[in-house]
Amino acid sequence: MPLPDRVITCECWARDGLQSMPVYLPTERKIEMIERAVGAGFPKVEVTSFSHPKLLPQFADAVEVIRGIRRKPGVSYVVLMPNTKGFDRLELCQKEGYGADEIILMISCSEAHNKLNFRMDHDEAMAEHAAIMKRAHALGIRIIGCVGTVYGCPVAGDVTTDQVAKITRFYLDEGAQTIMLGDTTGVANPKLVRQRGAELLVRFPGTEFIAHFHDTRGTGIVNTLALLELGVRYVDSSMGAIGGQPATGASKYSAGFTGNTCSEDLIAMLDEMGVATGIDIDKLLEAGRRAEEILDQRLRSDVIRCGRVIHGPSSPHKEPGKAIS
Repeated sequence: MPLPDRVITCECWARDGLQSMPVYLPTERKIEMIERAVGAGFPKVEVTSFSHPKLLPQFADAVEVIRGIRRKPGVSYVVLMPNTKGFDRLELCQKEGYGADEIILMISCSEAHNKLNFRMDHDEAMAEHAAIMKRAHALGIRIIGCVGTVYGCPVAGDVTTDQVAKITRFYLDEGAQTIMLGDTTGVANPKLVRQRGAELLVRFPGTEFIAHFHDTRGTGIVNTLALLELGVRYVDSSMGAIGGQPATGASKYSAGFTGNTCSEDLIAMLDEMGVATGIDIDKLLEAGRRAEEILDQRLRSDVIRCGRVIHGPSSPHKEPGKAIS
């Protein structure tokens, strides 16, 4: 099927990416990476989470981060909103002029996972989120309704389209502008993605869905492509493919690597396929290399190792940033 001419990409490194990192990253480094993402051309950037600092110490500086970012007109700055207490904090920031353009609210369509992750059943979560959304609308904040475990649950197993539709319908009825389809622990495959995506597009015509895949089993890019082939035009990714289960100290519910789809590799591929993203790939690769320096570890981008595809005569190959010996 034809791909969209253009996709809207959200860089998730500073929120969904960092939430899995057990070592606290200084505020100035978070701001640096957010501004690098904006400088590379991302129209949307996840910048922080308003989770309780005791639960997720990585985001104890949420207010300092959103206060310190130099805002660029036309860019949407996104935060994760876990609960009412978190929104109380954001509301103060909003009234002081340095809040968020969009918030992400998440309910797993697997109730077992939602209880494990958020300690609420569906009725409790929907009641709280409806109240938050009403307050957000009053402040002009847009809503991303994230449906978690869309393609399967690490706790309860397979999920049905009806389970996904229940949470999708709730968020749409409460005024969410976009719906994130979260592959929470990377269980999806392209066949399932096409089937589930097609069913949801029929049930909710005109809805803007977001492709949000984790690369736990190496399928993040192909699953993203499967949704793009259905006409979805919003995608999430993270530099170096970092991310996954929040580092709260709780027992892991998914074994192995759980990071997001890799920004560098996904966007370089889309560029090769003629899909416009508005991203300066050279600046993105530079940011990806800087991310490795900041975290002091090798991340999972292949493109920052091999570089972009060469389509004409070139000098002998060299590793990016390395002299040829």
